[in-house]
Amino acid sequence: YIYGGKISLEKYDTSDIIKILVAGSELGLQNLITYLQSFLIKTRVNWMEQNFNLIYQTSFKNDSFLELQKFCINLTSKEPDKIFKSLSFSSIPEKLLISLIQSNNIQMDEIQVWENVVKWGLAQNPELPSDLANFSKEDFKTLKNNIRQCIPFIRFHNLSSEEFSDKVLPYRKILPKELLYEDLLKYFMNPNNQTIKKSKPRMVTKEINIDSKIITIKHAELISKWVDRLEITDDTGNEHKLKLLLRGSRDGFTPKKFHDNCDNQHRTITIIKIKDSKEILGGYNPIAWKSGDIYGITEDSFIFSFKNSDNIDNYILSRVKNERYATYNYYDYGPSFGNGDLDFFGDYGFCYKNYYERKIRETFAEFRVVEYEVFQII
Repeated sequence: YIYGGKISLEKYDTSDIIKILVAGSELGLQNLITYLQSFLIKTRVNWMEQNFNLIYQTSFKNDSFLELQKFCINLTSKEPDKIFKSLSFSSIPEKLLISLIQSNNIQMDEIQVWENVVKWGLAQNPELPSDLANFSKEDFKTLKNNIRQCIPFIRFHNLSSEEFSDKVLPYRKILPKELLYEDLLKYFMNPNNQTIKKSKPRMVTKEINIDSKIITIKHAELISKWVDRLEITDDTGNEHKLKLLLRGSRDGFTPKKFHDNCDNQHRTITIIKIKDSKEILGGYNPIAWKSGDIYGITEDSFIFSFKNSDNIDNYILSRVKNERYATYNYYDYGPSFGNGDLDFFGDYGFCYKNYYERKIRETFAEFRVVEYEVFQII
């Protein structure tokens, strides 16, 4: 007999969902496999980035995990720096490491690339001394063998003289002396030497800066993708800059202050921190706020929640389903969406479900606010 049932994935740790995925593959449950991959990519991106090696190894062991394979390929080609920063970086295979350091898209300085390669090499033999001063000839030989395939792809000529002296010279025993080490010495003694072929610089872009006491850059990047209607795994489209229009603790929580600062401002994001909780609520309004007793009409607004500010994977995104009631403008209300879908009155508010796709809180109970901010996308 085959028994059917329902499973609530929200209650499971991501590692357990991976186990269910593998079990589903062994049983040939393709519909389950497809659903689980979609769930992971939509809701557990942060965890998968931090545990990238597990996802990478699991996805490429099975031809059924095509969506996870695509996730891994996109991350390695478009955001390789996230893998360097992952908790499982030291355990990734050498072939993947080489692929990463060949990329032009690493969002870190070349000296950081070098340090990460050394870190990976040391991790392959945990018995190596932690202090380089205690390295024996055999220890250097071991480290050299560990990273020898990576060395040709380090762009040493992009280092400063100080970085080369402080961070690379101590490891000169692992550099190919006849080809690389002597060439680098000549270069850093005379960096204007035109006969030495320099490395192509990587394309490092600046991170989003946000002046917020509630959300992090990670939250801002995710919200920016929602604004542009991008998938979680897509590159951030436009480079959004967030200008702070109002902060409750600085400017006050009254509806009057909200309208003074935010009326006639387009493309605003409201962020609300719930009192005695790590919960965050918010909404995006692409059209201008007003003080009259009128609804704002747009099909591009949305509201959202993060159940725990420390975990951006645990969110609810709810887009407007009746564009005629997207926002509500009234002089005695703060930023309000729908008809009670997210109403805010200064230091308290509530959430029902009326004109948006999903409810963003598990309860309809009134919430109290400890901080809130309104940003304009410019």
